[in-house]
Amino acid sequence: MAQTAPRTVVRTRESRRHGRRHPAVATLMALPLAVLLLLVFDGWETVATQASSVGAVLGR
Repeated sequence: MAQTAPRTVVRTRESRRHGRRHPAVATLMALPLAVLLLLVFDGWETVATQASSVGAVLGR
């Protein structure tokens, strides 16, 4: 087997651009599209049903 150098993580501005986003930023990016899709396809009942199902699973 060939010997390779160990991987090191170097945080630079360049690598940060290609890294993962903070969950709050991802949510803020996706939220307007989600609201638009809810309005266009009239999915409020589906969202309420799913939310109550998730609440039941979590035991609330």
